[in-house]
Amino acid sequence: MQIYLDHGATSPTRPEVIDLMTDVMRSQWGNPSSLHWWGERSTMAIERSRLQVASLINADPEGIIFTSGGTESDNMVLMGIARQHQTPQHMVISSVEHSAVRLPAQYLEQHGWEITRLPVDRQGRVEPKDLARSLRPNTVLVSIIAAQNEVGTIQPIEKLGQICRNANVLFHTDAVQAIGKMSIDVQTLPIDLLSLSAHKFYGTQGIGALYINPETTKKRSLIPLIQGGGQESGYRSGTQAVAAISGLGLAAELAEQELFLESARLAKLRDRLYTLLADIPDLIPTGAIGTDRLPHHLSFYHQHIDGRHLVREMNFAGIAISSGSACSSGTIEPSSILLVMGYSQTEARNSIRLTLGKSNTDADIEWISLVIHQILNRQEGL
Repeated sequence: MQIYLDHGATSPTRPEVIDLMTDVMRSQWGNPSSLHWWGERSTMAIERSRLQVASLINADPEGIIFTSGGTESDNMVLMGIARQHQTPQHMVISSVEHSAVRLPAQYLEQHGWEITRLPVDRQGRVEPKDLARSLRPNTVLVSIIAAQNEVGTIQPIEKLGQICRNANVLFHTDAVQAIGKMSIDVQTLPIDLLSLSAHKFYGTQGIGALYINPETTKKRSLIPLIQGGGQESGYRSGTQAVAAISGLGLAAELAEQELFLESARLAKLRDRLYTLLADIPDLIPTGAIGTDRLPHHLSFYHQHIDGRHLVREMNFAGIAISSGSACSSGTIEPSSILLVMGYSQTEARNSIRLTLGKSNTDADIEWISLVIHQILNRQEGL
């Protein structure tokens, strides 16, 4: 029996998406920049996807720019804003950002930019008052992750964004983990820039998008990272990946259709698993609980057992989980996210993450609980 519980790292591509991408590669392979019939067919496929992605977040389709994924979208924002200025200015990020925001900010800091890293509480949540106090006359961007990938905590995006809107500071959110799991409406939320990635909601890897609010960014347009043919309204040159973009569009459409029912189903499974594991005294939950947490996300640390060891033991049992974030799972350092949340080196090193998805069932939850109990009982008996 094999059970996949690492949807936070990547989700399997939906069969419908695979079928569509295959059909596009066979019949709509023209260069979208070409003026003939073959090019026009590809252009129509891209624009259909732009509408589908825009609908998922209730955006103006003109604000959707296709990229290679969340990392490129995040870099486009931080580096694109920075390149507007001849002299270094000030940016604000949280201390629990994904490396796709954290490392560009570190690079800018090494080149003279001032970077404020907002602290978080024990659940990994930013306090809006801390953001308000951090803003300066030369603050040009605030970037706060919508939902933290390691501990599942959802940030108070509306309050944070409104603080930025009131101060006339651009607000970006890395929503890679949140899209497809929770409703995000950029017409009602004060969001200027938003990153998303297809493979987190059953699209394929290597394709994503950046939302750019046409109203709030019109006078502060991003400077492109890639110069060339001027595709994607000049923001992202290069011949578009028509099949991958088409797959992203369909994945977005299906995610929008299923969002509320699937999120409720996953939250029920998540809460059931928390209940079944609650009798293990040394397995301690991390992050927020209830509605302040992503519906598919569980995370823990064990007081005595290394997280990577638990990942291996679960893998031997046919169950995929992760230790810390997928992007750092190949290292032996403790989770930097848990460290800034106030956990010890040992607690951070002993962390695990379980992220549910469409394939998981009630029966899976019962079996997972049984396996975890058996593994921990065996380890503690050694």
